[in-house]
Amino acid sequence: MKISEKVSRKINKIPVGTTFKYQHLCIPNEEYGAATKAIERLIAKKIIKRISTGVFYKPKKTVFGELKPREEELLRPYLFNGDKRIAYMTGTALYNRMGLTIQVPKDIKVSSKVKEIRTQIGNVKVRRVKSYINVTNDNFHLLEILDVLKDFKKIPDLDKAMAVAYLLNFIKGLKQKDILQLIKYALEYPPRTRAFLGAILEKLKNGQDISQLKQSLNPLTVYDLGIYKQLLSTVTKWNIK
Repeated sequence: MKISEKVSRKINKIPVGTTFKYQHLCIPNEEYGAATKAIERLIAKKIIKRISTGVFYKPKKTVFGELKPREEELLRPYLFNGDKRIAYMTGTALYNRMGLTIQVPKDIKVSSKVKEIRTQIGNVKVRRVKSYINVTNDNFHLLEILDVLKDFKKIPDLDKAMAVAYLLNFIKGLKQKDILQLIKYALEYPPRTRAFLGAILEKLKNGQDISQLKQSLNPLTVYDLGIYKQLLSTVTKWNIK
C-alpha cells in the first residue's frame, strides 16, 4: 500500500473536529518524507487544515460553512502528552469559558510545570505560564479554581458577587478528597489564594480542617481583593478586604 493511502486511511478514522500530529499517524521514519507530501496534498484539497507547524485538524462542514474545533481542542496538542494531561488553559481565556468575564483575550495562557509552550494559532498567540503543581487529568479542574482565587482582583469586568457565588457553589460540590487536595495545592500558591480559600471553606462549614491554611499566613498581612462582608461574611477572619 502506498504511503499516501496509509495516511488517508488513518486520517479518515480521526473524528471530525479533532486535532492530530504526525505522531498520531504512526508513520515509520523511513516513510516520513512521503507522508509529509501526502499531508500537504490533503491540505491543498481542504480535507484537513493546518493549525500550526505539525498540528492539523479535520474541519466540520455545515450548511453555514466550515467549523473550527473548539478552543480547547485546538490547544490539545499542547495540553496533553498522548492521553496524559500536562497543561491546562488559564488566564482570561479560562475565566471567559467559566462565564466570569465577557472579554476575549488576544493571547492565551497555558499553565504547565513540565513543558515550555510558545506557538500561534491563527492570530492568537499561545504562551506558557509555569504551574505551581504538576498537572494531571485528575487535578486540573482544582488548579483552575485556585487560579480564579489567585487572579480574582485582576479578572476583567468581573461581577464579584456572581464570582463568589460561583466559587462557593463549585467548592461545595466537591468530594471530600478533592477538598483535601485543594487545600494541599493551595499551600503552594501565593498567600492571598490561601486566605481566600480559607474564607470560602469556613463559610461552607463542611467540617474540613483549615488550620494549615491559617497557619501558613502572616497574621499581620492584609489581602486587598475587593471583597467585603456583604459578599463573603468570613473575609475579615482571613484579613481580606
